[in-house]
Amino acid sequence: MNLPLRHVEFSEDSLQRQQQLVSREWLVTAGSGSYAMGSLGFVPTRRHHGLLVANLPAPLGRTMSLIQLREEVVGADGEVIGRLWGKESVEHGLQIHGDSALESFRLEGGLPVWQYRIGSLAIEKALVLPHGSSTACVRYRLDLGSDPSETLTLRLRPMVQFRGHNDSVDTPCEASCRSVELDRSYEVSAERCATPLRIRFNGCEPSYVCDPVSDPGCFYRVEQSRGYDHMGTLHSDGFFNLDVAKATEILVTASMDPWDDVDRLLTSDVFETERHRRLSLLEQATSCKIDSQTFDDVTSELILTADQFVIAPAPRQADRPDSDPRTEEPVRRSIIAGYPWFTDWGRDTMISLPGLTLATGRFDDAKSILLTFADYVRDGLIPNLFPEGGQEGMYHTADATLWFFQAIAEYQRATGDDELVQQLLPKLSQIVDAHRTGTRFGIRVDPSDGLLIQGEEGVQLTWMDAKAGDWVVTPRRGKAVEINALWYNAIKLHSEWLRQFGSSDQLDSIGDQVDQTYRSFNERFWFAEGNHLFDIVDGECGDDASLRPNQLFALSLTHPVLGRKHWDDVIDSCVEHLLTPLGLRSLAMSSPDYHGVYHGDVVKRDAAYHQGTVWSWLIGPMVRAWCRANPDRGDVAADWLVGLEEHLGESCIGQLSEIFEGNAPHAAKGCNAQAWSIGEMLIAKQLVARQSANNA
Repeated sequence: MNLPLRHVEFSEDSLQRQQQLVSREWLVTAGSGSYAMGSLGFVPTRRHHGLLVANLPAPLGRTMSLIQLREEVVGADGEVIGRLWGKESVEHGLQIHGDSALESFRLEGGLPVWQYRIGSLAIEKALVLPHGSSTACVRYRLDLGSDPSETLTLRLRPMVQFRGHNDSVDTPCEASCRSVELDRSYEVSAERCATPLRIRFNGCEPSYVCDPVSDPGCFYRVEQSRGYDHMGTLHSDGFFNLDVAKATEILVTASMDPWDDVDRLLTSDVFETERHRRLSLLEQATSCKIDSQTFDDVTSELILTADQFVIAPAPRQADRPDSDPRTEEPVRRSIIAGYPWFTDWGRDTMISLPGLTLATGRFDDAKSILLTFADYVRDGLIPNLFPEGGQEGMYHTADATLWFFQAIAEYQRATGDDELVQQLLPKLSQIVDAHRTGTRFGIRVDPSDGLLIQGEEGVQLTWMDAKAGDWVVTPRRGKAVEINALWYNAIKLHSEWLRQFGSSDQLDSIGDQVDQTYRSFNERFWFAEGNHLFDIVDGECGDDASLRPNQLFALSLTHPVLGRKHWDDVIDSCVEHLLTPLGLRSLAMSSPDYHGVYHGDVVKRDAAYHQGTVWSWLIGPMVRAWCRANPDRGDVAADWLVGLEEHLGESCIGQLSEIFEGNAPHAAKGCNAQAWSIGEMLIAKQLVARQSANNA
């Protein structure tokens, strides 16, 4: 089995090539919440761009440290003959110094590799973050070719800024670099961060030159476009000189882990170790119980991309909330909702879990994730999110807990692990009871019709959760269509589990609730005039007939609440009015509230976020619904995936963006690496492949 390989083709037009180098990005993660991210031309354009963003224990969270290694090739006369880095400033504009030297860029098994040539010197630059660490390793392979006697020096200047990764780029940073006693090792520290940045060299004998500089003119173009502070200062206390003739391979390790951990990492080839780990992920996915088909290159790439979101989060509390602190702490797992700025969100985790873990054969990780969130159930709710560096979750969500039931059901189906369901059943019963009697944020069952109602002034509770200041853009208070589809699915699953595991005392009550909810949903939610489902009934302004994709969940979950006679109507409405080559619009273009462009400051962007913006993750429920209603026509759904497959090479290479503008050509926006987009794409491809195999 081979790792997937993705080459990026660059335009021959110099201006278009520069635009590609500054707008296309790469991402490497460590499975710990730590990551590295940047543009292909190494021009920082986001506040989150850096070679090491370390996930430190609460209350620090993810912390910027090493922003750039500014590489220069210096000739025998001391003159700089080439640079590999880039910068944008108001004074000098866009400078991609490595543009003329860059010959190619590729992802090898998801890891970025740049190939440069400066005169006779060929330089291959590659990056890896060893799994489970807060460490980045940059490898330089040097080849002088036909003139190995040429005297050249590779000069590396670390540029640092210590701040939270979501903090403004104009955060002040004063740092000092000092040599420590360990061989070829250095530390960079700053008062605002107790953990120093540790730098080590292998394969060379660097000489360090103390030469403090501050670069105050760094312009971050993406931050400007999003209405944020966009002028920042980077600091360097000196640089390292490396004799090219004496080294053919140099490894630069930057870490915020203790030195002992760094030493352990470097006892083996970190790139080869990671290569074997990634091969094992592909082998695990191939041999999993769900599907044994041969994966195409795109599916293999998606499996490795999925790995970027599964993490062992940094410690949040000293003890597990609901366990004996004397017992051994198990390895926790969670899912980062998206890079660069999201943390782990309950809703996103449960939606993306089937694709990221079950479709890839990572059953132990799936189980750990479910147990992690089960520990944090409060008043019948799992957390909506864990804030950056926070100790406790935030619970303002009406749907994350209901998605928890769906994730458990898919886990049970994939693994046959009934023991986990039995273990969680008492907690699931508590959740159902809390929803029936009422819990936080006005979440409760209306006894008159069995439908779930939710809403509280100033709080956004559904996945359409945009909020700017005190303005909740899409409040959706009342009885939301997807909330009630999820509620029916949850209580139907709960009744099955009670029956399966012999807890019969609750069965009659739950059975009546299931029947009432099903009947009321089909009576209340069908909008005959529009031939689709209401988005909200009994809302603040009555019933809302807006045509949105939320109705798809009424027929895409394990137990569809919508009667079969309306399935085709719902699908046809979504295909005609919402489906695009990159996902589904969040609102039909015919609506007076439709926003087809997503740009500007946070208020302007949030006004469009769920008002027409295309969401790539919605391709999952769209394909699920289609395949359920049309089991012999998977080829139609396969065509819907082509645009997203092409997008893997267009924004953050190997990733799927969170959102796209509603208007063509559907420019990519928002978070450029989104967990549920990847998870639902994997599920969609799996469903299409399975249906094609069944119909062959």
